[in-house]
Amino acid sequence: MEFKDPWILFIAPVVLALVYLRYKHKKKPTLRFSSGILLKDTLGSFKVTLSQNLFVLRLITVLFFLIALAGPRRALEETKHKTEGIDIILAVDVSGSMGAEDFKLQNRRVNRLEIVKNVVKEFVEGRKDDKIGIIAFSRFAYTICPLTLDHEWLLTNLERLRLGLIEDGTAIGSAIASSVARLKDSKAKSKIVILLTDGVNNAGKIDPIEAAKIAETNKIRIYTIGVGTKGPVPFPAKDFWGRTAYQNVEINLDDHTLKEIAKITSGEYFWAMDTESLRDIYKAIDRLEKTEIEQSGYRDYQQLFWVFVALGLVILCLEILLSRTLLLRIP
Repeated sequence: MEFKDPWILFIAPVVLALVYLRYKHKKKPTLRFSSGILLKDTLGSFKVTLSQNLFVLRLITVLFFLIALAGPRRALEETKHKTEGIDIILAVDVSGSMGAEDFKLQNRRVNRLEIVKNVVKEFVEGRKDDKIGIIAFSRFAYTICPLTLDHEWLLTNLERLRLGLIEDGTAIGSAIASSVARLKDSKAKSKIVILLTDGVNNAGKIDPIEAAKIAETNKIRIYTIGVGTKGPVPFPAKDFWGRTAYQNVEINLDDHTLKEIAKITSGEYFWAMDTESLRDIYKAIDRLEKTEIEQSGYRDYQQLFWVFVALGLVILCLEILLSRTLLLRIP
């Protein structure tokens, strides 16, 4: 048994002493005699002795109430909390080619970045116990959101991603290097990067393969996702009158490099050619990255204060009953 507020027990002796002194101060003899010899034969009576010490029951009552106030309880079992223990960086390509509209969402044509944001949101909402961060990259790589458990704030920053946010280009090596910088000091049991792009590394000073080797050294696994259909894809453009028109544009995807990055870091390469396949890819990664660890949580307690309250009330009732019946004192 333990107590929620054990400090109350330390003041219990003081309270009991005050109650005792108050009782003794008020106690006066019922009859006055010039000599105690006249009462000699009555002092040994058990009933009289009990009557004279009835206040002890009051002290016991106060003691039980103080114990109840201290919050006695018994620990039943320590609860366990399951958590994945995974830190995740989402590296998202925001280069101009992500504006190609070869995906559909609710039967309407949308660009690649919009559908990626939609699917990534679903992925984040399913990883409540993991710290997740976002790196956006084009010609340069920028941290949009550092590793955090505040997924609401993370999703707010995800929604702010847009085309043209960064100077155009595709710096895959820089994206990996920035992701590694965010993860290398992490104490998580598993550290992963989900890198999504639709292009070829053509910017930045860091080679993607060398960056992947650095990631592998830091025990960071990289899942790479190539997004977009192969061949000419519809790309929106403004005509002379400011209206949106579409022209077919060929966008190259360097799946060879993406496969090599995944291989070096013991990850996997995926190719998303439509909305459903992209969803399936993030679901597959979600299933692959399930490293449960057990963390101690709060204990479950059985509250025992009512036991001492009940005992105190029983003793109090017993004192009142005795003082009004068997031990009734007549002035």
